[in-house]
Amino acid sequence: MMGRLSLLLVLSLLAFAPLVFVPQAEAAQMRGDTLLMTGAGSTFINPLFSKWFSEYNKENPKVELNYQSIGSGGGIKQLQKKTIDFAASDVPMTDQEMSDAGGAVLHFPVAIGAVVLSYNLPMLKADLKLDSDVISALVRGTIKKWNDPKIQALNAGVQLPDQAVVFVYRSDSSGTTGVFTDYLGKADPTFAKEVGVGKAIKWPTGLGGKGNEGVTANIKNTVGSIGYVELTYALSEKLPRATLKNKDGKFVKADLDSVTEAAGQAIKTLPADFRGSLTLAAGAKSYPIAAFTYLLAYPRTAAPAGKEIERVLTWAFDKGQSFSAPLGYSPLPKTLVTKLKAKIKDVSGQ
Repeated sequence: MMGRLSLLLVLSLLAFAPLVFVPQAEAAQMRGDTLLMTGAGSTFINPLFSKWFSEYNKENPKVELNYQSIGSGGGIKQLQKKTIDFAASDVPMTDQEMSDAGGAVLHFPVAIGAVVLSYNLPMLKADLKLDSDVISALVRGTIKKWNDPKIQALNAGVQLPDQAVVFVYRSDSSGTTGVFTDYLGKADPTFAKEVGVGKAIKWPTGLGGKGNEGVTANIKNTVGSIGYVELTYALSEKLPRATLKNKDGKFVKADLDSVTEAAGQAIKTLPADFRGSLTLAAGAKSYPIAAFTYLLAYPRTAAPAGKEIERVLTWAFDKGQSFSAPLGYSPLPKTLVTKLKAKIKDVSGQ
């Protein structure tokens, strides 16, 4: 009888106790004395992560980091299911996405990149100049030929071809799409209403490709095409990239300096949880489609994954930044790194 009463008392106390949900990653495992960890998400950051994790393994041979380049949307879904230890995304998670994950998710900007408009116009003898109005019209399909007067007005003295436009877009749920549509939505409110802003868009026209790799391949194989890809992919594949008109009305090409300038302007108003946007940043030298890539992790992630993610982040903010520029990413500003380091311990909660 006393045992039954004790059980009832415990159950009644639990009924009124506050529910505390501490999400835990379930992917980390040991193989002998080697820790195996898995991440997934952004294709944008894949070239840098591949280099980072290779270098980290050289210094820490008993830790193997496997990263799956499946797109930001896919990475977030895997994190929500807790089948991976960390994710990567080029756009911050929404409040709803974090709610679906069971609570707050930590956002650590690890690099700054750019989305560029690359094109296949071998007959063009000069750099292409575009503004947000023309880009919006190209992706909507309302500009159908490259010698359209609106494009010609931005490229005075340049002979544009009488060639059909083929817009190439991401077919998967993508942070690159999120950044690109964030830019267009800010520049053109009607775009946000009529086409949409987010990681997965039903485009009114064009040719889809999976990942930055797929979009890059479609651009290379299709004369007359234009598509949005991460700067690193355009550089590695030697694709031309358009010079874009920025918020201050200046035409700027994506490079380390213009992307760093955009980030420097935008982080002045970056919220405490680091979820912010770098697109259409002020400044005459700012490139208008810059973006953070975030490493995403749960707070209070259980050992051994939690402490190892903290060590990886510490390494990334110190040694890892030196690998960014050679691969086409801008290193993080030192003032931001200082703030990020103060948050690293939140991953394990220790």
